[in-house]
Amino acid sequence: MMLAQLMQDMQDPEMMREAQKMMNDPAFQERMKQLTDNPQFKEHMAKTNEMMKDKDKMAEMEEKMKGRLEEGKKDLEEFKKKNAELEAEDKKKSSSSGDVKPKKKNQKPKTSSKKKGKKN
Repeated sequence: MMLAQLMQDMQDPEMMREAQKMMNDPAFQERMKQLTDNPQFKEHMAKTNEMMKDKDKMAEMEEKMKGRLEEGKKDLEEFKKKNAELEAEDKKKSSSSGDVKPKKKNQKPKTSSKKKGKKN
């Protein structure tokens, strides 16, 4: 579902502007430099690049990703539908109850704005 959400977010111009702002931030750039300088990261990237040279392996990975993306889209749509139903239900409950807080029986009305214990 996260992959499907990412793909949708990448179509949103506002999200992409925010991502661009983040990537232009010097603190973000420093964190990325630290990440890419990490020997484990370099090793992983080398293995990934080597694996990408194998056309059969790439085709297999691409099919897996397509399947995961489709599954994620379905999950995301299901989540959005359930969320909309819950919001509609909450809205219906709040509109039927009126959202008016009942006044407490023993609540006294305020009579003065003067502070207690202060004499004029």
